[in-house]
Amino acid sequence: MSCTPSSPSTCADCTHDHSNTTGPGLADIEDYRTELSTLRARTRELEDELSKHVQTTTPPLQTTPTPLLRSAKWFSRPDDKALSALYIDRYLNYGLTIEELSSNKPIIGIANSGSDLAPCNQHHVVLAKRVREGIRSAGGIAIEFPTHPIQESSRRPTATLDRNLSYLTLVELLSGYPFDGVVLLTGCDKTTPACLMAAATVNVPALVMNVGPMLNGYVKRGRGLVGSGTVVWKGREMHARGEVGDEGLMELITAGTPSVGHCNTLGTASTMNALAEALGMALPGSAAIPAPYRERAQCAYKTGLQIVEMVHADRKPSDIMTREAFENAIVANTAIGGSTNAPIHLCAIAKHMGVELDLDDWDRIGYHIPLMLNVQPAGEFLCEEYYRAGGLPAIMAELLDQGKLHGDALTCTGKSIKENVQGKYTWDRETIKSYDEPMKTDAGFIHLKGNLFDSAIMKTSVISEEFREEFLENPEDANAFECKAVVFDGPEDYNARINTADIDERTILVMRGTGPIGYPGAAEVVNMTAPGHLLKKGLKYSLPCIGDGRQSGTSGSPSILNASPEAAENGNLAILKDGDMLRVDLTKRRVDMLISAEEIEQRRKELLANGGYQVVESHTPFQDLFRRETGPLSEGMVFKRAVRFQRVAQTFPSPRDNH
Repeated sequence: MSCTPSSPSTCADCTHDHSNTTGPGLADIEDYRTELSTLRARTRELEDELSKHVQTTTPPLQTTPTPLLRSAKWFSRPDDKALSALYIDRYLNYGLTIEELSSNKPIIGIANSGSDLAPCNQHHVVLAKRVREGIRSAGGIAIEFPTHPIQESSRRPTATLDRNLSYLTLVELLSGYPFDGVVLLTGCDKTTPACLMAAATVNVPALVMNVGPMLNGYVKRGRGLVGSGTVVWKGREMHARGEVGDEGLMELITAGTPSVGHCNTLGTASTMNALAEALGMALPGSAAIPAPYRERAQCAYKTGLQIVEMVHADRKPSDIMTREAFENAIVANTAIGGSTNAPIHLCAIAKHMGVELDLDDWDRIGYHIPLMLNVQPAGEFLCEEYYRAGGLPAIMAELLDQGKLHGDALTCTGKSIKENVQGKYTWDRETIKSYDEPMKTDAGFIHLKGNLFDSAIMKTSVISEEFREEFLENPEDANAFECKAVVFDGPEDYNARINTADIDERTILVMRGTGPIGYPGAAEVVNMTAPGHLLKKGLKYSLPCIGDGRQSGTSGSPSILNASPEAAENGNLAILKDGDMLRVDLTKRRVDMLISAEEIEQRRKELLANGGYQVVESHTPFQDLFRRETGPLSEGMVFKRAVRFQRVAQTFPSPRDNH
């Protein structure tokens, strides 16, 4: 050790010679060399002493090479450099570099369902930019591409046709191009199941990010909330009663769609995006964020970050969408008052994932769950209130506390459902009711059978007090009723005869020829408005409806839907006649024609002798293909031969080369 030459004192162990106090006070360089040698020697002594007391040694650091990603089979081909160049070269045309594409960075697809043709999802044109920035920030490379557009409100004859078409095209894109993972930009009704079905089939890391619901709609010059979709069915009744004219009806309905985004009610769009979150395939809390809110764009960025992490962790749909995850989704659907289309879509996703799920599961797991969310059509508020009240995590936190969820189910974050939602309770008990004091108890779907059909469902959460009082509260026959049927062969027949047919307050309206094969595509036409003369007399409830088609998720009608086999497959709906008596027993889960077995058999013989139930002809090649390939609504309406293709990215890890 040394000290400053100017110090007149002598320090202990100091090697500086203080005798030379004249001159400039500069130290001799040799003094420092001697001191350094002494320090080095002492350091070696201490190291040797320490080593005698340390018995373990640290092994040399082992480095594991980063595994090659799926995209390397395109862009990093040591066996064929020419093919690598071929696969790379056109991606350079918009600014990517060879170094980026061949560096084993995750190639992330952005499957964008937004376009001018699909206005509910059009905001994704903006949101995709934030997804891209998140991917880039996490070290990935984003490649955006369009999916087949699906717009529920304008596609004719029905957007359900597009679900399976979009699924097919997305499977081809994800399996045939160099994607290591994909962000699925969803929103409007069928876009979410189509994307999840494809993700299940291909099984590369995938993450859903929906566009978000619209802002609340309001009555002009008033304070009442106007919910998109739901207002259509209310507006029709008001128009039939003469309460609004043509212009007033247009103004009322369009007031429900005030901004970008999908329906602001708990229709099929909000339902399916909530179920994507409940499955673990979307970021926690993401489903309910309104489209224009800044949190939606922030969610897009976080989604981009998360998908890159999922690729590095190799966290695939098969790791997330397990049987337990589907059961969680069923429970969540009841608690939020989800759409009657959810069983169709969730069963379809499960089939493509290789998970057994049927409508008996929906009844068994979901029926006894209470309705907790006070949002239209089952409640009074809209999705802005839902989001501010805590969104889906606030509901699932209470379901978790009640032991109704599989808390250890894995999610996209790598954490469990329990870790994601525990303790995230609501502060708003107007919008989200408690589990013990819900809006309704036993609010799930009922799976019905009988001699009219083998399978159909009924949404109990939208049964009004007026409907219950009229049809379900007979003390001698509780939860059951018998009514005459009036049968319509499609919406054209309904529109022509609704105001002239023999219909009273105790009539069941039956819609047939509207299933997957009959329409084709299973149109949303089963929820039928009562005739004008009954509405003008003050009818306070929806007439009971039965059909082999579907109804809008925004409808508040307690219809019996998705009847299988449909009339077009010569199910017994095809032999029902005007005036036949039907018995509906919700406790026994049955719907029966009150005619003899002999009469049923005779009618069936006549039906088949006349060539079976007649349907409209197909208008396009795909409609014809759809009719030949699709299964019934009770089994998810999937293409029957498509479900044998499972985990394509693992079964066929390297698609055949194209040159």
